[in-house]
Amino acid sequence: MNNITVLIVDDEQRMRKLIKDFLLTKDYNILEAEDGEKAVKVFEENKDKINLILLDVMMPKLDGWSVLRKIRQESNVPVIMLTARGEEQDELFGFELGVDEYISKPFSPKILLARIEAILKRTEGEKEKLKDYDGIEINEEGRTVKVDGKQIELSLREYELLKYLLDNENIALSRDKILNNVWNYDYYGDSRTIDSHIKKIRHKLGKKGKYIKTMRGIGYKFEIK
Repeated sequence: MNNITVLIVDDEQRMRKLIKDFLLTKDYNILEAEDGEKAVKVFEENKDKINLILLDVMMPKLDGWSVLRKIRQESNVPVIMLTARGEEQDELFGFELGVDEYISKPFSPKILLARIEAILKRTEGEKEKLKDYDGIEINEEGRTVKVDGKQIELSLREYELLKYLLDNENIALSRDKILNNVWNYDYYGDSRTIDSHIKKIRHKLGKKGKYIKTMRGIGYKFEIK
């Protein structure tokens, strides 16, 4: 079973069924909503597993724009807007609100699938470069670290040291091993430099700093418990 979940939001049952049946052939997991209010409810209940949303514009209770505004307040999940309209002004408005793609009805299911796969390839690839350790989020591409959503400032060496600990989660690392891998093999300095860097990193991580454990007589270990 594919681990990608798509939320289809459209007030036309026939349209939802058409899209659903086609995506099921590709093993996508499907969630549905027939109006804007239901869409927000389904999203709130499943936001941690929804990978993409197909969102109709003209719907009862809440239109697609209103739904999109609510979703964008807490999530950057990819959204493809489905609309019978084809006016440029509507498309520009959608992009301002955070639409990732725009497709006008009627459309070919194959074209829709191609758009979905292209967006997922990009966004899921980006997601792989983001790793979260109980609120410590490291972005390998941007070389940034956030703690509970707030970015912290680390020196290059502090970043590399923290990343090495995270990459070796639950493994006790000797000071020599850390020196060899973070400061590289031609470093012959005092291993106490590691201790001072660890102290600074713990301080910057705040309450999360407790996850860096001191292993007496050995070195350090990153462990979430």
